[in-house]
Amino acid sequence: MSSPDGTAPPDRPDGTADQEAPRIEDLVQEDAGPAPQFGGLASEHADHEAAQEPAEVMTESGVERAGAATAPDPDGKLELGAVGHLGDRLFGGLARGSGGLVVLIVAFVGIFLLALAIPALADDKSNFLFSRIWEPGGDDPRFGIAALFYTTVVSSIIAMIIAVPIAIGVALFVTYYAPKRLAAPVAHAVDLLAAVPSIVYGLWGILFFAPILRPVIDGLSTALGWIPLFDKPPGDNVGVVFTASVVLAIMILPVVTAISREIFAQTPISHREGALALGATRWEMIRLSVLPYGRSGVVSASMLGLGRALGETVAVLIILSVPNGNDPWNSSIFAGGETFASKIANNAAEFDSPEKTGAYIAAGLVLFVVTFLVNSAARIIVDRSAPGAKRPRRNRRAGAAEGASA
Repeated sequence: MSSPDGTAPPDRPDGTADQEAPRIEDLVQEDAGPAPQFGGLASEHADHEAAQEPAEVMTESGVERAGAATAPDPDGKLELGAVGHLGDRLFGGLARGSGGLVVLIVAFVGIFLLALAIPALADDKSNFLFSRIWEPGGDDPRFGIAALFYTTVVSSIIAMIIAVPIAIGVALFVTYYAPKRLAAPVAHAVDLLAAVPSIVYGLWGILFFAPILRPVIDGLSTALGWIPLFDKPPGDNVGVVFTASVVLAIMILPVVTAISREIFAQTPISHREGALALGATRWEMIRLSVLPYGRSGVVSASMLGLGRALGETVAVLIILSVPNGNDPWNSSIFAGGETFASKIANNAAEFDSPEKTGAYIAAGLVLFVVTFLVNSAARIIVDRSAPGAKRPRRNRRAGAAEGASA
């Protein structure tokens, strides 16, 4: 590099020549990087064209452009690839077949019961729905289901009144109140109640639990004896409808508790945390967010438990004392009785003629219809209480104002 006066720079003392210093123009050009091929708007236009160009994708037939239109056939129709695979079609067919099979089974059961019950109902000399007499044999058969229907419905309703509040309380305790070390054992203990056989419940109820309920029966009859439902007839009052109802409540408790617990645990965390963030207490959070969210699930669980109570046979058969046919009928829950299921099971040995068999099958048909109606009502309630099922109520004043302005 030349000195300012144009002469060459002197050598260093060690005899080496001083290297030429880089120029400022060279440093600026290196920092700027490679020169762009397009400048300004031309470069941006080239980048936009490259982004709009469809990318290449690999297909079974080769490399194609993504987004490229499929060429139509000479006939003018657009060819589309087959949708779905063999496994999807098989699974869909099996699912539809399973649903149709369940419907056919229910229909065949109803047709079977109806076909065998019609001849017996045609020969019945009494009112089948409102008579309490049960004498299906002989040349003059007379039988009615009024007493059976009353005992079945009353015992199931009392069981639901006892079981559902306790089940909801246990489900809320296990889900939101109990510590984790205690919640799991309590949940497992409640679930184990469903594994106890019905005959064990029946023997336990009549031998051990019925004597414990005697003071309760005496107290209720003393306080509410003026109501025919709680009037205590003379006797030992052991195998009564009230005892059977309490045992039924214990039997359906694990079903309602398990389903309610799962529904309550699925409440969105945003609902729960939002209520707590707004200053709600734990009970207010449960009342405002958890219970409204799980209403449909609790109704479904309750109806499932009601179906179990309506059709329970062995436990009710062991507990209930069968009233004498000559005694007057008593509507008290502190008296004995028979349900549809216990009546059929207790008199299965009398199926020795088509007339008697048809009478008991007619009783089973009524139980089938009642259970079907209960499940249908539960389905309607669940659909109406599901989120988004209700339309928002329109303000009448706002509607009137809109009509006047129009």
